[in-house]
Amino acid sequence: MSEQRIVMRQPEWPASSVLRELLIGGAGLMLLVGVLHLTYMAPALLYPVAGGVYLVLATIMMWGWPAGQQGLGWANRVTLTRALPIVLLTAMLPLPGFINEHHLLVFGMALTALALDGVDGWVARHAHCESRFGARLDMELDAFFILMLCLMMVIQDKAGFWIMAIGAMRYLFVAAAWGCSWLGEELPVSYRRKTICVWQVSTLMTCLTPWVTPPWSNLALALALLLLVISFAMDIVYLYRGAVARQNCTFNRGRR
Repeated sequence: MSEQRIVMRQPEWPASSVLRELLIGGAGLMLLVGVLHLTYMAPALLYPVAGGVYLVLATIMMWGWPAGQQGLGWANRVTLTRALPIVLLTAMLPLPGFINEHHLLVFGMALTALALDGVDGWVARHAHCESRFGARLDMELDAFFILMLCLMMVIQDKAGFWIMAIGAMRYLFVAAAWGCSWLGEELPVSYRRKTICVWQVSTLMTCLTPWVTPPWSNLALALALLLLVISFAMDIVYLYRGAVARQNCTFNRGRR
């Protein structure tokens, strides 16, 4: 009887250069926290919280690192740079007093993160360093950024907890796809989907300014949520019709 061996796949770890760049990013983050501490009297709690959030981000990047990719690449460096203000804003969430005292600082940091969005894609195309990992990292960072902005709306009393539906919608859709496989089918490129995404981010950013207060913030955010629900509903209907069509095609083939 021939001997059979079970070969266990070893985890792929990033190259040392990637780990070094992640450490440099962490050091840059701590430097930014130090600037906030000296300039805006940010609480010392911001240091460990920001470090913890960044550690989670770095761990996720290392865990999902693609085999064979040796360097971080310029596009992913831009994405990592964009992640720093998002990490800082996330670390501020346990500090509602500081957030409400520095509306313009929060808005400026969010605007910086938003301005860098799209730059990584441009760099990837022009530097010829496009990758599925980079595209996925950018998409997940966008989704988390929107979720974090929704939490900011609650902390600043711009809206109730219902606004979390905007940030949670995509995660709920992905979770539902685990139970309904047809929800995980690929969707065609949609300008409607892109337009509504820009609309909701623009609305969240506008409401982040100190000049937009209830009830106007509630009305604007409710409209953004309504448009998002309609967009998701249209996608679900499209995917369901595709699933029914495939099922009917399979049934008809079986009858022949």
